[in-house]
Amino acid sequence: MIWAKEETMSREEIEAIQLTRLQETVSRVYENVPAYRAKMDAAGIKPEDVRTLADLRRLPFTTKQDMRDNYPYGLFAVPKKKLRRIHASSGTTGKPTVVGYTAADLEVWRECVARLAVAGGASEDDIAQICFGYGMFTGALGLHYGLEKVGAAIVPSSTGNTEKQLMYMKDFGTTLLVATPSYAMRIAEVAREIGIDPKKDLKVKSLVLGSELMTEAMRQELYKVWGEDINLTQNYGMSELMGPGVSGECLALNGMHINEDHFIAEVINSATGEVLPPGEKGELVVTCLSKEALPLIRYRTRDITRLMYEPCPCGRTTARMENLSGRTDDMLKIRGVNVFPSQIEEVLINTEGIGPNYEIVVERKNHTDILTIRVEVEAESMMDSYTALENLEEGLKSKLHLMLGLDAKVQLVSPNTLQRFEGKAKRVKDLRSGI
Repeated sequence: MIWAKEETMSREEIEAIQLTRLQETVSRVYENVPAYRAKMDAAGIKPEDVRTLADLRRLPFTTKQDMRDNYPYGLFAVPKKKLRRIHASSGTTGKPTVVGYTAADLEVWRECVARLAVAGGASEDDIAQICFGYGMFTGALGLHYGLEKVGAAIVPSSTGNTEKQLMYMKDFGTTLLVATPSYAMRIAEVAREIGIDPKKDLKVKSLVLGSELMTEAMRQELYKVWGEDINLTQNYGMSELMGPGVSGECLALNGMHINEDHFIAEVINSATGEVLPPGEKGELVVTCLSKEALPLIRYRTRDITRLMYEPCPCGRTTARMENLSGRTDDMLKIRGVNVFPSQIEEVLINTEGIGPNYEIVVERKNHTDILTIRVEVEAESMMDSYTALENLEEGLKSKLHLMLGLDAKVQLVSPNTLQRFEGKAKRVKDLRSGI
C-alpha cells in the first residue's frame, strides 16, 4: 500500500516542489534567523540567488555546533508563542540540541511518519507497541502520532521491564513492534528465557526499527528469532531534522525512501564538502523544506550513505538512501587505520558459536592503541572447552584482521555477561585520554 500521491510523483514534479519550497525556506530563514543571515552574507549569497536546485550547493552548511552555539532558540524562525512542542537531545557531550514544532510542523511530522510506517507494512488493523523511551527524545512521540494517523491502536509501553513488555504483547495481541534493533533482539532473548517463542506465541508481524544503525548481519539475526516471514524494516531520522520521518524502507528492502517533498538529500565528501554524484558513498546532508519552527539548511548529519534514484519494485518514485554504513563521528582511528563499529559487528554476527552482544574497548598503552573485542559465546557449555574457545578466538582474530587491516584482541565471555540496552546500544568504550 502507498499512503500518499507524493510518493509516486515524477522526478520533474518532485523537483518542482523542492525548488519552490527551497526558495521559500531560504527567504524565510534569511529574514528571521540572524545566524543564517550572517552565514549567507559571509558566503556572498542572497535568497534571490537560489534560482535552481543546483544553487543549493552554494549555501553554507549547518552543523550541530551551530545549534549549540545558538542554544536554545537562536535558529528558530518563528516566535516562541507559535511553538506547540519542544524536544531536546540528551546533551551528554555539551549543550543539548533543542528542536521545536509549530502546529503545522506537527501535522507534517505525522504525515511523514505515516507514509514510512505504511511502507513498512503498518495498517489500521495493527496494535502497535512502542518500546522507545517517551520524553524529550523524538522517536517515541514521532512514531506514536504517525501510527495513530494510519489508524493503528497504540500501546505506549516505553522502554524497560522487558517481561512486562512481553505480557502486554501476549495479552493485547501486539502485531507491530517499534524499537531499536538491539532492544528488539533483547525482547526476543528474554522471551525465550521465560519460555515464550516469539515466532509461535506472539502475534507480532511487523518490526518497525530505528534510532540506531542496523547492519544487514543484525537483520538476519532478528529474522532468526522473530521469523523469516516478518516485516522487518528500519526508518531514519534525527531530532534536528524532524525526528523519525525523513526516510524509511519499504517491504522490497531496497534502501530507505526519502520524503522528498519535505527534504532534499545530498551526499558530500566529508573532508572537502564537495557534493558527490548519485551512487557515491559519503556524508549525508539534509535540507528541511517545510518546517516552520526550525528549517535547517544543508544540515551535516555525519551519517554515511549513498543516494539511489533507480525505480523501486514497490512503485514509489522517491530517491532512496542506502542503509547507513556508519557515522563519521563514530569512526575510530586506531594505529592510523579507520575502523567503524559496523565492520566489527558484521564479522561477529557472521561467526557461528557467538551471540549478537558485544563490546568494543579501545585503550592506549605505551603509546600504542589496543583494540579489544568482548563478545559472548552462544552456549555456556563452550566455556568449559579450552580447545573450542581457542579455535573460536583465533578464527575471530583472523576474520577481524582481514576486515579491519589490523590486529585486535578477542575476549570471549559467558552468555548474558555484557550489558543489555533498552534504548540506543552503546557498544564502544574509547578509554584513550584526549581522544
